[in-house]
Amino acid sequence: MSIFLNSDSRVIVQGITGGEGTKHTALMLQAGTNVVGGVNARKAGTTVSHTDANGNTVELPVFGTVAEAMEKTGANTSVLFVPPAFTKDAVMEAIDAGIGLAVVITEGVPVQDSAEFWAHAQATTDANGKQRTQIIGPNCPGIITPGEALAGITPANITGKGGVGLVSKSGTLTYQMMYELRDLGFSTAIGIGGDPIVGTTHIDALAAFEADPDTRAIVMIGEIGGDAEERAAEYIKAHVTKPVVGYVAGFTAPEGKTMGHAGAIVSGSAGTAQAKKEALEAAGVKVGKTPSETAALLREVYPG
Repeated sequence: MSIFLNSDSRVIVQGITGGEGTKHTALMLQAGTNVVGGVNARKAGTTVSHTDANGNTVELPVFGTVAEAMEKTGANTSVLFVPPAFTKDAVMEAIDAGIGLAVVITEGVPVQDSAEFWAHAQATTDANGKQRTQIIGPNCPGIITPGEALAGITPANITGKGGVGLVSKSGTLTYQMMYELRDLGFSTAIGIGGDPIVGTTHIDALAAFEADPDTRAIVMIGEIGGDAEERAAEYIKAHVTKPVVGYVAGFTAPEGKTMGHAGAIVSGSAGTAQAKKEALEAAGVKVGKTPSETAALLREVYPG
């Protein structure tokens, strides 16, 4: 089991012919992902050649629109390697086509654009009133279910399958935690991105991990800025029965200065690492001072 992505996911790449799209399509295929095509309106009707995980050459069709790609391939997941100026339109197109999961890797997307496509996703529902398109990102490493599928840029060779679920604002800390706990393995690791507005929150991932029978323990990585971690702490206290450990990046960050991620800015006492740590601990979450200490805490609650 996993959350959001598995071996049945049929993946297209918006921006498949660009430099990043080409490189990471190859890596996703090597990770075993079922990549079925891509989208680039200017190169519709062509194909791109890649090698799959078994060493076989595959010719992936390039379509003019997401809707056409879905119709011809049965795709239900899109990974977007689209320049910031065009990201909003690309996500809107994916939502309007009814894609189930859109993973937005792009960094530097204007917050106004993110707000618009997030609101559009929220308003676009299926016959049961459920949001039709789950967005991950922007400015994120994406999502990996080890041994099954990768949608994004996470290195696929640093860990295997197991019972730990990971949700993180930081890409590099996602990779470090996967490496630290590589012997235990992961059900799914998801990097939600560090922008002020992201499509999937800590709470979304926590709820999914709680519902996944094969996720036995959860690691949550946050960072300074905003109140997402405090809200996640309240959610954990009320709804999560599985053991959760946490790490908050930014204990030494100076007040009022944006650090790395666009959302990582502290104003007064709100959004500090200490405030987040205290909120999580009040919800019963053990919080490490370093990623390695956090991994050790996870081992205490889930030895594997």
